[in-house]
Amino acid sequence: MTLLIAFLALVVFMLALDLGVFHRKAHEVSLREAWTWTFVWIGIAIAFGGWLFYSQGRTVATEYASVYFIEKALAIDNVFVFSLVFAYFAIPLKYQHKVLFWGILGAIFFRAVFIVAGVSLLENFGWVYYVFGAFLIYTGWMMFKNIGKDESLEENKTIRWLERRLPITQDISSGKFTKRINGKLFFTPLFIALIFIELSDIVFAVDSVAASFAYSRDPYIIFYANIMAILGLRSLYFVLANLIDRFYYLKHGLSFMLVFIGAKMVLGDVYKMPIWMSLGAIILVILISVVYSFYKTKPGQKNHV
Repeated sequence: MTLLIAFLALVVFMLALDLGVFHRKAHEVSLREAWTWTFVWIGIAIAFGGWLFYSQGRTVATEYASVYFIEKALAIDNVFVFSLVFAYFAIPLKYQHKVLFWGILGAIFFRAVFIVAGVSLLENFGWVYYVFGAFLIYTGWMMFKNIGKDESLEENKTIRWLERRLPITQDISSGKFTKRINGKLFFTPLFIALIFIELSDIVFAVDSVAASFAYSRDPYIIFYANIMAILGLRSLYFVLANLIDRFYYLKHGLSFMLVFIGAKMVLGDVYKMPIWMSLGAIILVILISVVYSFYKTKPGQKNHV
């Protein structure tokens, strides 16, 4: 419990420092700033993993590192959604960090809820573990099937529903989520973008938390790794925002990863694969998908996708 309190204190301190000091005033996040924060968050995650190794041993540290990498890889899929949402709502760069900041807070809450719910289910119904595995296989297959399909938000039912039921103004010059016009409260596109991002993360959280249980049953380890991966998501978005189109084959790698983890869970009684072997296979596939994506989409490449 002491470690959990210390961890939460660290998270609150870093978030307060991020919003209250470095992003107190809205501004466009430069690539240099994004890279700096990305390395800061990764460095903190590694340092925390080192502390777990020192205080709780190799097994706990290995579980933490495995879940962290899985979550970090899956988090990249969130970046695609962020890019689509910000482009659709024409959110200026200087306000994007604000939307993501509050979105991250919601993501932390929902991950905690899903982790607690998942642990409770597994403790009371062991067979749910295999359901999680089957679900990951299905999700990975559906992700693979939908690669290359139109991802426009023009006909998105969630956005259409929100736009029909909420009073909305297109004025986002104030950079706020709401605006009063003639005494009436209106919501700005920043608020709609935030709600959509939150709802999307709930969907992503189901996959992420289910995959986490393939590498650890410890709710604290899963929580630590999930939150560490999420905290660096904002800066990672600004690093990758202009490179989204070059990650064409990454979804192939992520779909394989989900199917692979699901199969590992479903077939766990037949063959218990060592963590180092399964994690190594996943890392290799993700690296290959990223490298091949950049190779196929480099300027002048004849086989440009």
